[in-house]
Amino acid sequence: MHDLNDLLSRLKFNADNHIPAIIQDEPTGRVLTLCYMTREALQKTIEERFVYVFRRSLGKLMKKGESSGHVQELVDLSLDCEGKSLLIRIRQHVAGCHRGYFSCYYESFDTKDGFQIREERLFDPGAVYKKGS
Repeated sequence: MHDLNDLLSRLKFNADNHIPAIIQDEPTGRVLTLCYMTREALQKTIEERFVYVFRRSLGKLMKKGESSGHVQELVDLSLDCEGKSLLIRIRQHVAGCHRGYFSCYYESFDTKDGFQIREERLFDPGAVYKKGS
């Protein structure tokens, strides 16, 4: 049996004690977002089997989906060969983007057509998030 310290000993957190984590939907393979984790976020993610992140803009630890109910259930956690980033495969409940889309990468860009939204909005953010979220 290995504990969290085994994982932490191989990770290289940045000067702010954060590590980038790519969140990927396991069933579809879609990348949903890039977020940052602290040791505490990683510990809670492993213990509770739901993704926690450190919201740098708010300066606090948060469970993904705590406001919307659109949680991310942990399936697998991998680290890159240098321990500088994480790949977290999850089962997404409803949508991963706070703008109402399944993925935060819902727009494509090319020089001919510019920005194109390439998926349907799954929920209305105004109806889900309270003012100030």
